[in-house]
Amino acid sequence: MVQGIEGASFEDTGYSYTLSLIRGEHKMSILYCLMEYEPVRFNEMRRYLGGVSDRTLSRSLKELEADGLVSRREFPQIPPRVEYSLIERGASLMDVLDRLCAWGENNRPGLK
Repeated sequence: MVQGIEGASFEDTGYSYTLSLIRGEHKMSILYCLMEYEPVRFNEMRRYLGGVSDRTLSRSLKELEADGLVSRREFPQIPPRVEYSLIERGASLMDVLDRLCAWGENNRPGLK
């Protein structure tokens, strides 16, 4: 049975929650990069994404880590080395990203 929109709130939906985790500069691209190549070092990711500032990438990675999607592993060496990987919760989003990727591959202009 379809409910009316009266009293409904987009913020109370699972869709809204998912968007809150992946919305933001480069977050979906970061997750995609980790899905394909993990673990990934900070500078490798910056080069892969292209055009992203250190500050923006760092902020996005910290947010993804705080949301329980990405882990950060720091190696005590000189120069410092940090690697990022998906954790189980982040990996569970990969089905969603895979479907977005497949849709894009099938619907890009000029492919048919």
